[in-house]
Amino acid sequence: AHLVDLRAQLRLRRIDRDIPLLLDAMSSAALAGLPPQSALRRAAAVVDGPLAEEVRTTIHAVDLGARWRDQLDSLVARCPLRDLARAVGVMSRTDAVGASFAEGMRALARQGRDARRAKLAQRARTAPVKMLFPLVFLVLPAFLLLTVVPLLVATLDRIR
Repeated sequence: AHLVDLRAQLRLRRIDRDIPLLLDAMSSAALAGLPPQSALRRAAAVVDGPLAEEVRTTIHAVDLGARWRDQLDSLVARCPLRDLARAVGVMSRTDAVGASFAEGMRALARQGRDARRAKLAQRARTAPVKMLFPLVFLVLPAFLLLTVVPLLVATLDRIR
């Protein structure tokens, strides 16, 4: 059971990692004038991995006659991720009240890129701290052994 949970978490992480690409592709399709369902269909062709599988499952169910909004809700239930839920919210809002799909997707894509950039900057800030241990305990002793010890041995030989 633990292995299944671990695999599910890894799958969700991969899906979460690919969502910014999906949002960018949907934003581009929406700016080209495609409606939400067509934009999602186009974006599914761009993305790969588990996110593409989930989106294709949703599209296939709609093609077989399932309700669009029900399948979007099912997608969010299968993949409970904040950015995916926001994208589904934009698509549902477009259907329900006629809000601008292109503007909503553009804003979501921008937020996704900004969040991803902030996450990468945070990882870059923690890199020096993570490099400190190998530097102090592996590189520095090797440096001392290769430079200082020969000098000490040569000095001790001269003193005798």
